[in-house]
Amino acid sequence: MKTLLTNAKVIDPVTETISDGEIMFEDGIIIPREKEDKTIDCQGLYLSPGLIDLGVKVGEPGERHKESYKSAGAAAAAGGVTTIVTRPDTHPAIDTPEVLEFIRRRAHEVCPVNVVHMAALTKERAGREMTEIGFLKDAGAIAFTDFNNVVRNSKILSRALSYAKSMDALVIGHPQDPDLSDETVATSGKFASLRGLPSVTPLAERMGLDRDMALVELTGAQYHFDQITTARSIPALERAKKNGHKVTAGTSIHHLTLNEFDIADYRSFFKLDPPLRSENDRLAIIDAVNSGVIDVISSFHTPQDEESKRLPFETAAAGAVGLETLLPASLQLFHNQSVSLAKLIKTMTLNPATLLGLPSGRITPGAPADLIIFDTDVPFILDRERLRSKSKNTPFDGHKMQGRVMQTIVNGKTIFGG
Repeated sequence: MKTLLTNAKVIDPVTETISDGEIMFEDGIIIPREKEDKTIDCQGLYLSPGLIDLGVKVGEPGERHKESYKSAGAAAAAGGVTTIVTRPDTHPAIDTPEVLEFIRRRAHEVCPVNVVHMAALTKERAGREMTEIGFLKDAGAIAFTDFNNVVRNSKILSRALSYAKSMDALVIGHPQDPDLSDETVATSGKFASLRGLPSVTPLAERMGLDRDMALVELTGAQYHFDQITTARSIPALERAKKNGHKVTAGTSIHHLTLNEFDIADYRSFFKLDPPLRSENDRLAIIDAVNSGVIDVISSFHTPQDEESKRLPFETAAAGAVGLETLLPASLQLFHNQSVSLAKLIKTMTLNPATLLGLPSGRITPGAPADLIIFDTDVPFILDRERLRSKSKNTPFDGHKMQGRVMQTIVNGKTIFGG
């Protein structure tokens, strides 16, 4: 059946333009305009490719009580995320083809959105012995990362990068000096000192980035820095890109919209890894998004249950859910004129798709019909109890937000709204 989405403001992330237009799809694929069998009136709302969220934690295997593929899929559909890219920091870690095959099957059975998986770079994410990158890639791993378990041994990381280069595999790193960062919960400065919180200098991120960047230069591997959150990291990243190294960078929506003062009186729902930064850092990261130095914005959805969050700030678990809040939170940057809407959508669709080699993230004929219709203006107050994730640890609880997804389409089928 040929379905026509009409009367829409179409956002094209390839050209970074917004224009009145229409999109037609058939059998889950976008096609050129023909005679339609069915018409969906978008009522003048925005129409764009579905979001691709790079770095989602799902609690299967091992922590299904925090998040399952079914609940994560429901949250993603409501948030306009049509593809989730899962992290390997599960229990056990996704470090063998057998575990990867198990979760691929599980996700395919119950998750309404597309799911692709990252695998661990080292066994048990322990940084001692690299995984079978070739076998894992053949089994469907789209990238390799130990996430926040930074590989301390540079020789092991160098070998892993060399092997990944020979397999044409993407490696994703967490730029953070592990020794400086151990057992810290805030960014060093006046705020952390007044609150008595163990803190880490922003330079710890720059030091981790410099080490990894040198190894990328040595091996020629393709490398993505998952979360750039400080101003000190930007010049080094700019230089690396200008020198032609195969590096890209992402950041978290929480670090773009919140700063260290949001922690206030030890509010553990604002405890993240890396910790929230200064306002100057936040503004520098926004500038880096606008200039294209930072390529990808993600939610880094990390579900934690009440038992692990309702603790003193130092001992509470780090992380926040974000699948359902990624779009409305990012629209704050559009409403306050920090980032254009087309640029925002590009960082959450085309750029992660290009990085991972996915066919989605675009509205050109031949691309999958993974689309969202959303209203940028509808206001609401976020109630965490209404989130579809099993875990409710959002820092945006009670926040006034503006912008909602009205319809989510995956492979030509409406899975939310409509």
